[in-house]
Order: sequence, then C-alpha cells, then structure tokens
Amino acid sequence: MFVASRMTRHPVSVTSDATIQQADRLMKKHKFHRMIVVDDGKLVGYFSDRDIMRVAPSPATTLSKFEIRSLLDKISVRDIMHNKVITVNEGATLEEAALIMYNNKVGGLPVVSDVGAVVGIITATDILKTFIEMMGLPGGKTRLTLEVDNKVGVMADITKIFADNGINIDSFITCRQSDHRYELVVRLDEHAAGFDDIKKILDERGYKVVHTVKIG
Repeated sequence: MFVASRMTRHPVSVTSDATIQQADRLMKKHKFHRMIVVDDGKLVGYFSDRDIMRVAPSPATTLSKFEIRSLLDKISVRDIMHNKVITVNEGATLEEAALIMYNNKVGGLPVVSDVGAVVGIITATDILKTFIEMMGLPGGKTRLTLEVDNKVGVMADITKIFADNGINIDSFITCRQSDHRYELVVRLDEHAAGFDDIKKILDERGYKVVHTVKIG
C-alpha cells in the first residue's frame, strides 16, 4: 500500500504571512496541535501550539484584550515557524512512512509530490487503521499464532494445509523472533469450521500453535 492511497488530501494549512492570531483560531477550530505552512503550493515550514504560547503574553499580563490582540496581529507565522520539515513522498509505501515517523518521533507527515508540492498529510492513525484492516478487523474472525522456522516452503505448506481442509485464509502477518524463527499470525474467514481439527493437523506437521482466539 502506498501513502497516496491512505493520506488525507487538501490538508488545512496557513501561509507564512498569516498572523499567529489567525493561525491560533484555525488550530482551535480544527483541534490541531501542529499546522503546516504553505506558500504558493510549496511547503515552507510548520509550527505548533507551543510555538504560539511561547510568543503570546502570559495569562498574568496587565495588557488589555485590545492590546493583546494588537500585539498578536504584529507577529506572523513566519516569525515562529520551523523551516526544516520532515516529509514523505506520495509514492512511498506505508511502511516507509511509518519508519520515518518512528525514527523522528512524530505522529504525522506532510505528503509531497515529486516537484515538492503539498498533496496531503499522513498520520499514525491512518497507518494504524490500515494495520487493523490488514488484520481482518472489524468482524468475526478466528486467529491462530504459530511459531515456524524461517525456511523456504513453510508458507506454501501451511497455506496448503488450510486449503486441503477447506479453510480460507483472510490474512497473514509475520514477525521475526530470531534469525531462524518467525511468529506467524493467521486470520481466518469468520469463525472457521474445523478449527480444532486444523490445530491438530498443524501440530502433527510440526507447526506449533502457541495461541488461538475467536474475535467478534
């Protein structure tokens, strides 16, 4: 799956010449903690609610509301924004986007085209939603977790065991345990018939079922 298919298009943004008062109102309206800055379709920076708080008068100020508004109208987004923005290309995979977020400890990324134009935004929530769908949720499903060797033919053999017993596999997820072992999560269509029989057959074929659960 690619970022372009899961991102939110036409993200809310402000220009660098907007006042921080305008930006603050927009952030509160959309319940944002961060916002991107776009000039002429190009990403030029970002800022957070903390950046606004940093330059805003203290709640203990003796300034009047008029004086506070006047002060905030003199400060532009350009004055508080960060110019270095971590982005992801729209043609990147979701795995690449997730790795960039993880490595940089951010919860979302502006998405840019090959020419640098902002085309969307992708968040950790978007990726989590995709993961949930890949796992076959929501809905009634049967889930098996197996420990298997990391060798050629294992997947094919396990798939054949299910097929020979008339059980359809909804999804596969693998997680490396070591250089030689994998944890394999198999999710089956609805509440698969012959569930207990398939566990016995897998065990007889040398595939250890370490966990089973029926969801939904």
